[in-house]
Amino acid sequence: MVEKTSKETITKKDVSKRTAKIVGEKIYLTEKVVDGVFQALREFMAEANPEVRIEIRDFGVFEVKKTKPKPKARNPKTGDIIYVPARRKTHFKAGKMLKEVLKAPIANEE
Repeated sequence: MVEKTSKETITKKDVSKRTAKIVGEKIYLTEKVVDGVFQALREFMAEANPEVRIEIRDFGVFEVKKTKPKPKARNPKTGDIIYVPARRKTHFKAGKMLKEVLKAPIANEE
C-alpha cells in the first residue's frame, strides 16, 4: 500500500513572519510590505496584454502566457466535443539559486 504524504501549507501570514524575522522588523510592518508586493505582482499579471514576464533575480520568473484556442477539445466526463477559447495562463520557472537548492537529494525520513 502506498502511503500519501501531506503537504505543508505556507500562508501569506507565514511569509510575513519569516520576512519580519529576516529583516528585523515588526510583523505588522512586514505584513503591509508583503501585501503590497503580492498586490503589485497580481496587478502586473492582470494588466498583461496579453503576455508579461516578471523576473525576480535569484528567485525565478513569473509569466503570463497565451494559450491557443482548442476547437476540438473533449469533455472527459461526458465525452462531448467542446470548443475551448484562447486564454491566458500563469507559469513559474525557478531561478538558478532556487533550482540548485531544490535539486539537492531528499534525506530519507525514517
